Amino acid sequence: MAHVFVAPHPDDVALSCGGLIASLRELGQNVTILTVFSGSSSTGGSLTSYQREALGFGTKALWPATEAFNRASIRADQPGTDAPWSADDDRLEATQADADAAAKRFWQRASWYRRASIRNRSLAGQAVMDDVSTQGALYTDDVLEAATAGEIIARRRVEDERYAYFAEASVVFLDLADAVFRGYEGDDQLLGPVRTDDDAPLAILRREIARLEPSTVYLPLAVGNHVDHQLCRDVGVSLLAEPATWVMPGPEWAGTVAFYEDFPYALWNTFQSLDDLPHGALDGIPSDILLTPRYADIGDQLERKVRGIAMYESQLDRLFGGEKQMAAAVRQHAAAVGALGRVNGPAERYWHSYRP
Repeated sequence: MAHVFVAPHPDDVALSCGGLIASLRELGQNVTILTVFSGSSSTGGSLTSYQREALGFGTKALWPATEAFNRASIRADQPGTDAPWSADDDRLEATQADADAAAKRFWQRASWYRRASIRNRSLAGQAVMDDVSTQGALYTDDVLEAATAGEIIARRRVEDERYAYFAEASVVFLDLADAVFRGYEGDDQLLGPVRTDDDAPLAILRREIARLEPSTVYLPLAVGNHVDHQLCRDVGVSLLAEPATWVMPGPEWAGTVAFYEDFPYALWNTFQSLDDLPHGALDGIPSDILLTPRYADIGDQLERKVRGIAMYESQLDRLFGGEKQMAAAVRQHAAAVGALGRVNGPAERYWHSYRP
């Protein structure tokens, strides 16, 4: 049997369905992950601070590619002045020691390393960083942002590929542009209504899902209301609303389509039932198709799920504050879901479609 999991972004399926995927693979069933919004802006260009943070990368997460030795936005302390922010020689030496340590870590894979002079002068005859091309300081912030915009997306894809290898699943990247590249600015827009000109990727997802011929396809419920999650959920709703075809019959979507609860949004919003979704979220589902909850016992796979999520290193600090906090949150939520479904242990919950 084949199972398809639709991930709006790299990491969404590991976060929400990692336990079930591990259980299915243990049973020898095939799993494919369709990662939908894994692309960047088609026009290229720099990332805004919000885009970078929304993708899971704070400014320091790009270090050393854009932070090491780049002092474009830092005014150097000048000793011997009366300004309240000035630094004495002892403080400058302490800062220099930190800079040397950072530089050494950066060049640890090379046979030599450069010192990063905070006073911007030669140390032991070595070149000043600002005089050496490719070391960062000669590049403007705009150039650096443009160069790393693609690297952010590439890093998230690598994490997704690494997880798929770990989970013994295949992964398909559809490379549609993330919402932050489609004009959504700020959390109010990113977690608000989908714009009228932003269509759900129904055609491409229908084609890929039909090609894989799954016994079940899992799509997000969009708990948390992220616009990319909403668009993927809307694809599931649209599939259920499709009429039967008699010429080259297509799949019967009722019984095939299921919805998963987006983690960690489900934890943050204390999601309990479909009534907690925004009003009208599932209105497109025909009245003769119902959704029923099913609980996947992941007691034997919980720690494997934790290890899988940990592979998305770029996201851990932003979402949880670190790996330990992530593990605690995963265990806490799984226990709460298990208790809700009267499962004897941790669980994940899915809402399966059926026609009575």
